[in-house]
Amino acid sequence: MNKKLQKVLDEIEKTETKIAQWQEHLKMLLVQKKQLEDTEILKSIRSMRLESRELLQVLEKLQKDKIKATVIMVSTLTTRDAQTTILAMERGAVEFVPKPSNIIEAKGNPFKEQLLGVLRAVFETQQNVHRMPDIKPVTGTQPVRTPARVSHNVSGDRLIALACSTGGPKSLQSVIPFLPKEMNAPMVLVQHMPAGFTKTMADRLNEVSKVSVKEAQEGDVLQKGTVYIAPGGKHMLVKKMPGGGHKITLSDAAPIGGLKPCANVTYESLNDCAYDEIICVILTGMGADGTQGIIELQKHKKVHTIAQDAKSCVVYGMPKAIAEAGAADEIVPLTEIAQAIIKNVGVK
Repeated sequence: MNKKLQKVLDEIEKTETKIAQWQEHLKMLLVQKKQLEDTEILKSIRSMRLESRELLQVLEKLQKDKIKATVIMVSTLTTRDAQTTILAMERGAVEFVPKPSNIIEAKGNPFKEQLLGVLRAVFETQQNVHRMPDIKPVTGTQPVRTPARVSHNVSGDRLIALACSTGGPKSLQSVIPFLPKEMNAPMVLVQHMPAGFTKTMADRLNEVSKVSVKEAQEGDVLQKGTVYIAPGGKHMLVKKMPGGGHKITLSDAAPIGGLKPCANVTYESLNDCAYDEIICVILTGMGADGTQGIIELQKHKKVHTIAQDAKSCVVYGMPKAIAEAGAADEIVPLTEIAQAIIKNVGVK
């Protein structure tokens, strides 16, 4: 072989080896960078000290000055004062993570992973959403079926079953208060929340809504125009009553995939219900809770599924999962969810 060519080939080989080594070194540095960034985030959060009044004032100022900021509450306030948490979300906070009062737990991995998981999910949605089409299914899914507008005088007995997670408490304020008092169906609602917060959220939504909103209790008989929110720390099931009608049953069974309440449990409980059609609604949230339950429910009942679009989600996880499964009949912005619900259930 020509000596000059061999020399060039040798140089190429050496260069490729060096590039591979530098790529490995870069990967290592990126891992170290992420670890250090995570540590700094946690240090900053642990050093924050805001009274509830100060927190609400800061959020009000951000809203008044139209400053775009993604606010996630991390405070022991979220366990001592659920009302402050709900008020903070009304003023722009998109999610909350309860900060353990025990310093050892606060420095532990479970809290760290929960917090960083929320931060990453929110950040990824914000980074990716501008590249997503408005209402087009992800490659490999079935086309989204957009039904024609129907009369509000819808026939048949219907139930609305809504599920949401990260960003849900704030998003619900753009849905529940816009439902009419005459809504011709009950709604069961699963929001991933710890015990102690769902009642405060239900009470606040009830204050600002035309429909009745309550934290579900064992034995509640489902009534049209009423929203039943699954209690934090309990699974909520809907059971058919022998004499007609349906009631709420609460379960203390183990968490499903770390979730309690779990939307899949609620959806699967509807397989043998007497409703003519179930209107399933999936809003913002991490993970894929609800998808498996809805797919199973479709085998037993007539189902119409409404999913929130990517651009209006705090975290495009649960709605993305239902869209990718080809089970979404409509994908609409958050501000149109209430209208889509009433279009499908009608008014009394």
